[in-house]
Amino acid sequence: MRYKKRFSVSFSYFTVTFGADPNYSVESFYKDELANDLVRVDRLFQKALEAGIKIECRSLSKEDISLLMLSGIYVAIVLVDQHRLSGSWLEDILVSGICDSDSSYTGHYIVVCGYDAVADEFEIRDPASTRKHVRISSKCLDDARRCFGTDEDILLVSLEKSGKQMTESPHLSPNVNINC
Repeated sequence: MRYKKRFSVSFSYFTVTFGADPNYSVESFYKDELANDLVRVDRLFQKALEAGIKIECRSLSKEDISLLMLSGIYVAIVLVDQHRLSGSWLEDILVSGICDSDSSYTGHYIVVCGYDAVADEFEIRDPASTRKHVRISSKCLDDARRCFGTDEDILLVSLEKSGKQMTESPHLSPNVNINC
């Protein structure tokens, strides 16, 4: 929270799950730590709200993300399944929309910093990649960020130098009802 004040970063956080999701108790990546995380993560969400951080419980469509990138006003820090994202280097061999529950999940954050509407590709920065500039199809990004385990978490950061916290959502598609 102190970084928000120190660096005057304006951002909003979007997720489809407020806190830790108890449904992850069967997953190997959470099995041993879920009980602790339920308390820890819920407490962090509460502290964030108390500090005035904007958290919206909603899903962003790939169209929303593409329009936000085209505006030139935002970058997005997106939680993806590393395994799904890695498939993009193989020319989208993976079948769109399939998030195989048998494959292991590895949560990984990337920065989405641009969009090419003609090619329908996002420009990303991936800290796990040796490539400086990476482009992935919108289909691949959508698959990787919607997999079970990601909660579709997106931190939308404003590049404008206002120094104020975002008080309202950027222009997005109508809100999708999600029970948080």
